[in-house]
Amino acid sequence: MDWSVLGENAGLLAQGLLVTLEVSVSALILALALGVAVATLRVAPSQPLRAIAAAYVEFLRNIPLLVQLFFLFFALPSAGIRLPAFVCGVLALGVYTSAFVAEAIRSGISAVPRGQLEAGLSSGMRYATVMRTIVLPQAVAKTIPPLGNTALNLIKNSSLVSTISVLDILGTANLIGARSFQYVPMFVGAAICYLILTLPAAFAVNRLEKRYAR
Repeated sequence: MDWSVLGENAGLLAQGLLVTLEVSVSALILALALGVAVATLRVAPSQPLRAIAAAYVEFLRNIPLLVQLFFLFFALPSAGIRLPAFVCGVLALGVYTSAFVAEAIRSGISAVPRGQLEAGLSSGMRYATVMRTIVLPQAVAKTIPPLGNTALNLIKNSSLVSTISVLDILGTANLIGARSFQYVPMFVGAAICYLILTLPAAFAVNRLEKRYAR
């Protein structure tokens, strides 16, 4: 094994780390936006809306992320819809993760006393306004641990975008390994890059959890 290949290609790995960060942050924003919307529908007074939201969650949670990713990148072009690999990765990762975000926030909403929602409605506020200003802020605070775990899983799941030629951490390490036949050093470097992203994220989640616990 030639460990010098790791130092020689550190710049390329750093570029891959930035791509992973861009994919993860973009997908997380999408997942949070969709997840909050779906969670709100999951507890809506309308039964059809609750059924639609439940179907959304169960459909996405029970289809592997890789299948959804391949559908966007390989199947949609046959229907005349072509999206860049980066966009396919963000969409697949964000939409898939939104189902888990929705369930986490729904559990947080359920933990908020029902009387607060009823008090807001009785005062003349609309359902959406009560959810946005009273219930959701408390629900999100209660679901920081599961949301944090979901965000960490999203970062790790982002490695799948390498299967559609996105040069993220794993894609870059695999490409350099194929050229140099030094897979062990490159994959060790890839593991270190993922730790650079996940360890600070885990530390931040723990700090937030302790802060809101107080």
